[in-house]
Amino acid sequence: MKKTKKKEAAKKAIEALKQRYPDAVCSLEYGDALQLLISTRLSAQCTDARVNMVTPALFERFPDLDSFADADVGEVEELIRSCGLYKTKARDIVAMAKMLRDMYGGVIPDTVEELIKLPGVGRKTANLVVGDVYGKPAVVADTHCIRISNRLGLCDTKDAKKVEQQLREILPPEESNAFCHRLVLFGREICSARSPKCDICPLNKVCPSADI
Repeated sequence: MKKTKKKEAAKKAIEALKQRYPDAVCSLEYGDALQLLISTRLSAQCTDARVNMVTPALFERFPDLDSFADADVGEVEELIRSCGLYKTKARDIVAMAKMLRDMYGGVIPDTVEELIKLPGVGRKTANLVVGDVYGKPAVVADTHCIRISNRLGLCDTKDAKKVEQQLREILPPEESNAFCHRLVLFGREICSARSPKCDICPLNKVCPSADI
């Protein structure tokens, strides 16, 4: 599909998903940029619902950057154990907090390039923070975004970084962040990985992968 047609398809998808999901918000519950960073790190191979069950006690025990930076990794492990990969995640969270305190003066960076220098922070997490906290154009290439963008013909790769790059070329910058949030909601409700509900999909007339 040529870029012009991809832009047209993207515009139709944006409008259809806006109608179905007018409130495009992150499903992770957080109070500030640090909490979003930590919640997103916890969400790797774990549901947002599970993360939201774990973080209230975690953030009560460690309410700010300094407390996380000085935290005992073992204590963090116990609080996040049910999120899976808890040893690696706990280590990354404490190391991230120390780096933010010692190298960034306690300020969460506002660019993807700086954020991915933090332990455990990849482009998906960085884009989420840049978009949701700082209001900059962002493309969060998570599993829903990658799957659905390919089904719609907007992308032709499963590589997350390339998906991000390809979507940045065709999505209006002011729509990109909300579009990715809506793809998550859409992926959970209709366009699932194993059994997409093409018969009730609001995009079935423009989706080349629709089975109707």
